Amino acid sequence: MKVIETDLPGCVVVEPQVFGDDRGFFFESFNNDKLAAHGLKPVFVQGNVSSSLRGVLRGLHYQWPNPQGKYVSVVEGEVWDVAVDIRRGSPTFGRWTAVVLSAENKRHLWVPEGFAHGFATLSERAVFTYLCTATYDAQADAGIRWNDAALAIDWPVSEPALSGKDAKLPFLADIPADRLPSYVP
Repeated sequence: MKVIETDLPGCVVVEPQVFGDDRGFFFESFNNDKLAAHGLKPVFVQGNVSSSLRGVLRGLHYQWPNPQGKYVSVVEGEVWDVAVDIRRGSPTFGRWTAVVLSAENKRHLWVPEGFAHGFATLSERAVFTYLCTATYDAQADAGIRWNDAALAIDWPVSEPALSGKDAKLPFLADIPADRLPSYVP
């Protein structure tokens, strides 16, 4: 397992070691001990799967309070995956990082608690999986508008297919301070 730092401290790409032959392949998608050796010690309590067609954009989602860390990957297709640091007081507040996740590259992204998350589907269809450190909490459900100019995310789709909810999310500057997590060094 290879752990690759991103521009956002704590948000990392995980590349599993893949064993393959003419029958197919095998890899560990999650190994607690190996991640712990890299300082990551998530405890997952919920797993989710979503399917999206080309051009669908989901996000940018987060929970506050009751934040979720997410360990995300793609088992079919390809997405452009984004994490945004939304922790008030963080030296990287409002900055984002992105990585292509696909069934082919088998990469995972660890999105820590205190980050917003979203993705755009690049392939005809993508099946996206994520393990979460907290269960879904409808009262804590929150998000940021995908095209917030202050974030300047360079999405690979100009006119994405959005849910009604995602199309109406607020801009980061319009979210009350008590609805955002705080940075804890």
